[in-house]
Amino acid sequence: MAYVNLKEIALIVGVVAACYWNSLFCGFVFDDVSAILDNKDLHPSTPLKNLFLNDFWGTPMSEERSHKSYRPLTVLTFRLNYLFSELNAVSYHFLNVIFHAAVCIVFLKVCKLFLDNRSSLVASLLFAVHPIHTEAVTGVVGRAELLSSIFFLAAFLSYTRSRGPENTIVWTPIAVTVFLVAVATLCKEQGITVVGICCVYEVFIAQGYTLPILWDTVLQILRGKGSIPYCMLQMLLKLIVLMFSTLLLVVIRVQVIQSQLPVFTRFDNPAAVSPSPARQLTFNYLLPVNAWLLLNPSELCCDWTMGTIPLVESLLDIRNVATIAFFCFLGTLLIFSLRYAGDSSKTVLMALCLIVLPFIPASNLFFPVGFVVAERVLYVPSMGFCMLVAHGWKKLSSNSVLRKLSWVCLSLVLFIHALKTLHRNWDWESEYTLFMSALKVNKNNAKLWNNVGHALENEKNFERALRFFIQATQVQPDDIGAHMNVGRTYKNLNRTKEAEESYLIAKSLMPQIIPGKKYAARVAPNHLNVYINLANLIRANESRLEEADQLYRQAISMRPDFKQAYISRGELLLKMNKPLQAKEAYLRALELDRSNADLWYNLAIVYIELKDPTEALKNFNRALELNPSHKLALFNSALLMQESGDARLRPEAKKRLLNYVKEEPHDANGYFNLGMLAMDDKKDAEAETWMKKAIKLQPGFRSALFNLALLYSQTAKELKALPVLEELLRYYPDHTKGLILKGDILMNQKKDIRGAKECFEKILKMDPNNVQGKHNLCVVYFEERDLIKAEKCLVETLALAPHEEYIQRHLSIVRSKIALLGTGEAATLPSEKTTASEGGKTPPEDLKGAKNENLKVAKNEQRSSRTTNSDSNKGQAKPKKQGEKNTTDKETKKKSTKEIKDIEKKRVAALKRLEEIERILNGE
Repeated sequence: MAYVNLKEIALIVGVVAACYWNSLFCGFVFDDVSAILDNKDLHPSTPLKNLFLNDFWGTPMSEERSHKSYRPLTVLTFRLNYLFSELNAVSYHFLNVIFHAAVCIVFLKVCKLFLDNRSSLVASLLFAVHPIHTEAVTGVVGRAELLSSIFFLAAFLSYTRSRGPENTIVWTPIAVTVFLVAVATLCKEQGITVVGICCVYEVFIAQGYTLPILWDTVLQILRGKGSIPYCMLQMLLKLIVLMFSTLLLVVIRVQVIQSQLPVFTRFDNPAAVSPSPARQLTFNYLLPVNAWLLLNPSELCCDWTMGTIPLVESLLDIRNVATIAFFCFLGTLLIFSLRYAGDSSKTVLMALCLIVLPFIPASNLFFPVGFVVAERVLYVPSMGFCMLVAHGWKKLSSNSVLRKLSWVCLSLVLFIHALKTLHRNWDWESEYTLFMSALKVNKNNAKLWNNVGHALENEKNFERALRFFIQATQVQPDDIGAHMNVGRTYKNLNRTKEAEESYLIAKSLMPQIIPGKKYAARVAPNHLNVYINLANLIRANESRLEEADQLYRQAISMRPDFKQAYISRGELLLKMNKPLQAKEAYLRALELDRSNADLWYNLAIVYIELKDPTEALKNFNRALELNPSHKLALFNSALLMQESGDARLRPEAKKRLLNYVKEEPHDANGYFNLGMLAMDDKKDAEAETWMKKAIKLQPGFRSALFNLALLYSQTAKELKALPVLEELLRYYPDHTKGLILKGDILMNQKKDIRGAKECFEKILKMDPNNVQGKHNLCVVYFEERDLIKAEKCLVETLALAPHEEYIQRHLSIVRSKIALLGTGEAATLPSEKTTASEGGKTPPEDLKGAKNENLKVAKNEQRSSRTTNSDSNKGQAKPKKQGEKNTTDKETKKKSTKEIKDIEKKRVAALKRLEEIERILNGE
């Protein structure tokens, strides 16, 4: 076993750091968005077992839309990153660089088994700087390749120790090898291919067979001319153990994906759905294309799907020459390595194994993959390529004539590759830079045009994004996702007519249902979002709600397990005032996914519409069990508890609101409702603090301003209420209750009769039938000693509210005073203060009614996954919250028992004040 010294380690680490230091300044781009930003499996709140139930992207393996890429150990490292730095991209890139350096060091150790020290270091350095690795190292999702490679090489190194003295078997290294193979496979699927390399190593390296010798030995045994040699029996036993272990891993892997292959569209891999001979010719041509990328990595591209590489449809295609040349060269090397004994042939054989065997899962030979060419899958095959180059360099440098030239060429290659890698890293800085660099290499890939459009769309640059999306439809006219992107962008630009036209084009490209025949076409799940997006667009028109519902039902008929269709339909049915049908839709969606907190939240909204707050609260609680930080469930369940009037629920409501403001520290609504809870608990100082915080975050917050003024009024701080009311009326001059409260304070505290009169007159100008404003204006007339006008005013008020006893009583008092003045028994009216009559002390705004009204399910349309470019929502309904600009001070039609008691208390207090007024007016 060869050893690696500290100088070699330091050199490799230094070279890796020099090539990849700038990757630390890159963000999350391309597939990183789905694997990191949108993957809930990274969150500490997600159970660890989910990592072993979901695919690499966080989708349950049981769902058809799953990519079937099972890499739980790689996701576990992402989760550790998230635990220490959440979504700080620097830590993710830094760990990738460390893993790449580790792979280079372990690879150096492997090379020393077949090359001398100098050539091994050359191979390792070439591997460290090769530009083809930027996708695997600088792209965060490339960590799957890095981790798998570490255990891949470690498994091989362990196997090389399985041969003991006199060709005996050492079982411990074999057991370790099997374990490391399993770990490598749990990092990425290609890890299992190291078993093939171990088998080749055992037969042709450890046992020293060449193909002719092995063939002669087998023939002798079959002819009965000799027994099986002991060394061959030992070899066969080891191979059987390896193959059995591999078979077991394959069976487990098949069980994990539930014997289902992932569904890819023809745009992901056009050759996979092409007829013969185009399919075979294209797949064979892709092999020299990959080899060329290793040999000349000058034009690299992050996405090689769609029309990047045109199909090879004829035997006369000139590209077939490249395919023939590649196979001839590969065949020559293979024959040389298998036919002849010697160190050189062994080195070439192991290099070929590293190139070919790990590439088989991505070769389309056994099953179709979702790409045409992917640079990151060349990470392990490039090890064999670097070994071949180092071995060739060794041959050249041993020639005295070519020694200097070989060193110059090697230095030049390493320097140019290092510069290319350093420059290539900057392409991964952002999605815009990445996809624009790809368009320089390939303009025939509609997906690249779409993704540049997405990058611009994220920057709210919709006009420029639209141009790229339209270009994508011109490059690939039958790309459903591109037309959906155009439609979404038109919608963002408020050009609904053009948006609908684009969605209809996308819909026309979907496989059509044939009446009377079972729909059996396999449709990419995200393409069905065209029905969702079109329905979401047209349902803004109240006259087209049924048409939108038909689209949702059509999507469900095509895919009964299409969860998003049930969610969107549930929202629509609520809008159509069909809560029972909405409930059925959400329950059907929950059958498909009971772990979706948003679904439980939406079902709670349905129960609110059904006037069943108990069930609503249960479903809110279920949503919070699944996602304790579900902001909308926290907020609205707290409101539901608050409006229930049950004092026992207030502590929990407060706890949830505090959690909400922790999640949304800049949302004034959370602080406002904390203030309302404090008012309910008679904690005036705390209520004042929360209200002020809400107003600071949202100046002009109508409900917060009024209730703060009311709080001051109820706690004998009327003069502090006046500036708050002034601010309220500056934003909302027609706020009736604010005007009544202000008039009351001006008349009773400031003795400003004129100011109070202006307030009440303004109310009546807006609403001539407002009884409170009318009555208080009558009191103003009384204070002005205009008894005739006061009498007339009270008569008009009584006509508006004939059953109000206090108005009748006041009218009789005024008439009695007029009669007394007529007899000359009284010369003046008393100058005692007069309060605004019943209702003058305005009760708190009935915000509970607003809460119920605001608990509505609202659609939320958003961009699709990056691969299909759809723009469906995610099913999370967003209710309007209190304090929004469209909030109104409407009172509920049905008062709760607590509210009725509060009103009765205020009525009794008002009547007591009226009795005092009567005594004053009667001269008692």
